Amino acid sequence: VQLQASGGGLVQPGGSLRLSCAASGSISGINDMGWYRQAPGKQRELVAKITSGGNTNYADSVKGRFTISRDNAKNTVYLQMTTLKPEDTAVYYCTADVYSNYYLKDGTPVAKRDDYWGQGTQVTVSS
Repeated sequence: VQLQASGGGLVQPGGSLRLSCAASGSISGINDMGWYRQAPGKQRELVAKITSGGNTNYADSVKGRFTISRDNAKNTVYLQMTTLKPEDTAVYYCTADVYSNYYLKDGTPVAKRDDYWGQGTQVTVSS
């Protein structure tokens, strides 16, 4: 399973960006999907998460400005970011809780569940 994130870039304060993250590979289904970020010298922190049913939760610092959504048919999660601030500058990582059900060549069933991470996309908010 691979997660490919895109959409980062340089934006002025008050501007907007939309991040996308598509999961591909041996996927039977995806539970939670989310976005984390890590600024220089700081720990990685949760930005937003969304369940397979569409329930969401956000970090207090982004509530009202960021919106997480997903397209289950495309195995893709989005993060719409508005009213961006310099303190939003960070590398943004997507994550997905993926389960895969398949059979080995000898017919043995395999049920696997794991958390996967994207490669990160840089968001820089600066004038």
